Amino acid sequence: MAWRGCCCSSLGHLNEDNARFLLLAALIILYMLCGAAVFSAIELPTEREAKEKWEERFVNFSQRHNLSRAELQDFLREYQEASVAGIRVDDIRPRWDFTGAFYFVGTVVSTIGFGMTTPATVGGKIFLIFYGLIGCAGTILFFNLFLERLITVIAYIMKSCHERQLRRKGVLPHDSRRGSGNSEVDSLAGWKPSVYYVMLILCVASLIISCCASAMYTPIEGWSYFDSLYFCFVAFSTIGFGDLVSSQNAQYESQGLYRFGNFVFILMGVCCIYSLFNVISIVIKQSINWILKKLDCRCCPRCQRKFFRSRRNVVMPGNVRSRRNISIETDGVNESDTDGRRLSGEMISMKDFLASNKVSLAIMQKQLSETANGYPRQLNSSSKHNGFSGGVGALAIMNNRLAETSVDR
Repeated sequence: MAWRGCCCSSLGHLNEDNARFLLLAALIILYMLCGAAVFSAIELPTEREAKEKWEERFVNFSQRHNLSRAELQDFLREYQEASVAGIRVDDIRPRWDFTGAFYFVGTVVSTIGFGMTTPATVGGKIFLIFYGLIGCAGTILFFNLFLERLITVIAYIMKSCHERQLRRKGVLPHDSRRGSGNSEVDSLAGWKPSVYYVMLILCVASLIISCCASAMYTPIEGWSYFDSLYFCFVAFSTIGFGDLVSSQNAQYESQGLYRFGNFVFILMGVCCIYSLFNVISIVIKQSINWILKKLDCRCCPRCQRKFFRSRRNVVMPGNVRSRRNISIETDGVNESDTDGRRLSGEMISMKDFLASNKVSLAIMQKQLSETANGYPRQLNSSSKHNGFSGGVGALAIMNNRLAETSVDR
């Protein structure tokens, strides 16, 4: 009983953001420990077997050619240094001609970093630091904008299909036309797809791109189809181990066409996988929020009040009603925009403030017209009771937020 009280008192000093951060850190560490145990159990026997075979071949070669162990080791170290500069036993493409350098900068800005080509000079290493700083940031922005464009396209398709169904039923006139510019963007605001729907689309797109790319790599690179799929995931997810790297031989059949296809597949794959990671992170955050909610329910009511008191205008768990689908634009499951703002602790968002400035004049004209016609605006009982009402534009929105908060309390 004392332990439970201690647990509740410790949770009382943490707000929701800190609790989420600590829980995520603990889960990541646990995930890494489990992954290390699995990979160690799978790969360690193979590593020991390969090490024993190499030691046996090393001894046989040194005895057959009458070389000392130290001399052979020195020679192998020199080869390792040469391999860093791009020297290989097999005939490969030049590393630092224009096409090779373009392939290198592509691995840099996409954060893949295969490692088969690295700068060997001091000037090249210094330039890489500044070049990668700007290039990686710009590419990450491109990936985020790609996800936004994808969401907009999905929303447009959903809205178009719904309007087509309404036209077939005769509810919507056939001659109705959609607007353009900002009105078109505003019309799609209520059609943001569910996060699970976007995740499914990205999974299917990534799988199709990987299968098509593997079908191209298998005959040209001489890899197995499974190794080609493995390369696609490592490359598209920007892990980039470097054990398998495409387009590195000196000559290929239809070399120009193959290198162009390789570039297109990697670009499309990285965009899809990176966007998929972003969407999965939203699902992970929702799972963490669910875990925190379950932990909060086990605490005493007094500690729950302490836990949620750190965030202003937050909705208590008892006040949250039925859940809806998770929107791709938010990381929360909200009943409405009002609940979303109150969950995030905002009194009034900048979006509402700017929007209110656009319509404040129209609201004022409407109020003046109602007053002149003898129909003043009626206030609801809750607004009269709590004293928060009235105002135009941003002030009205803020008063409404205070009124809603006071009613919940």
